[in-house]
Formats: sequence, C-alpha cells, structure tokens
Amino acid sequence: MSTVVLDTVELEIPSWVTDLNSFRRWLDDPEFPEKLPVWWLRGKVWVDMSKEQAFSHNRVRTRITSVLDQLVADEDLGVLWSDGMFLTNADADIAGNPDAIFVSHEAIAKHRATLVKGRRGGVVEVDGIPDMVLEVVSRSSVKKDTQELFDAYWQAGIPEYWLVNARTSPATFDIWRHTSKGYSAVRKKAGWAKSSVFGKTFCLVEYKDRSKLPAYRLEVR
Repeated sequence: MSTVVLDTVELEIPSWVTDLNSFRRWLDDPEFPEKLPVWWLRGKVWVDMSKEQAFSHNRVRTRITSVLDQLVADEDLGVLWSDGMFLTNADADIAGNPDAIFVSHEAIAKHRATLVKGRRGGVVEVDGIPDMVLEVVSRSSVKKDTQELFDAYWQAGIPEYWLVNARTSPATFDIWRHTSKGYSAVRKKAGWAKSSVFGKTFCLVEYKDRSKLPAYRLEVR
C-alpha cells in the first residue's frame, strides 16, 4: 500500500489498485475522501491538490459551462455536467472528472454513454463516450490536458474535445474534432469555431470587468 500526504488529506493507495476496475472499486470505498480530484490515467493514479485559480480556471469554466448549459436546455439536446461528474472509458483506460461533459439524448438512447448509479443511490458516473468534453488548462494540468487526455479522449472516440488555456492573455479556445488519425483543430474564422456537436459557432471573448478583473464571454451564433 502506498501513502500520499496531500495538504491535510492522507491518501492511502491500496496495493490491489492495479487497473481501471480496481480503481473504480477503490473510489466506492466509504473511507475514500469525498470529491478528491483523482484520475486513473492509463496505469497511473493522478491526484491534483493544487488550489484552483479564480480567473484563469474557475471563472472561464463557469462562463463556458453556463452558456452551454442554457443552450442544451433551450434546445433539449441532452445533459451537460460541469466539474464533478465522473467519466470512465475502458477503451482509453481512463477515469476522472473533466471540467465539463456533454451527453446527447442520442448517445444515451444508443448506449454510447451509460449513466451509472452509485451504491448509495443517484447517478454518479458516465461510462462510455460522451459527445463532448471540456478541459481548462491549469499550471498543474498542462501535460495531462494537452498530452495524456488529448490522446486518451481521441482513443475513447469522443467527437469533440474543447480545450481552453486562460493562463496567458489572450486566452486560447480550441475545438478539436475527432478524425480517424487523431484530433484535428476546427479552423477558426475571425476567432469563431464551428461545433458539429452543438450545431453552433462559438467565440471566447476576454475582457476586464468593472473591477478591472479578468472576465470572459462565450458568444454563440
């Protein structure tokens, strides 16, 4: 058994956690710390206990997910979950919490994505292939988001990977579309990128609010 001390949390990784299925069983253990940001990434347990950046991560993610959630609700496209919903894909050998997941009604009906119930009730996990995932790059997740998950999400067959980096100004916003040879960046026109998943074109705008703090707006047309 390995023990990792993370701030005030002492996390013991049992020796029997050797693959995706045993990792999922470990997370169901009543002693497992609630909402701990932990991933299974192709044979490795990855934990990030760094504090979330207020503007370059939290605020930009909130603006993007709030716009997408309203769009999904208005057009009854499916379900969008922001940070906290667990995603598992056995083909890619990954499990963890993306910054957002979108699952269409069609994906649920055709069993591409299965909603998994928890031992204590309720739905706690998406197993399979969501239509879109979002990751907002942080200092501690650069390699994970731009390399490991970039390849893993493609192997999982996820149609669109939205990748945002607001650590420098101006923020970068890219929609990566699944192809047979890997993800291909959607070509932008004056900052606008077309999403085949949502059937809309999007542009991320960065500006300063009244307090001169970084702010973001996801425009849709």
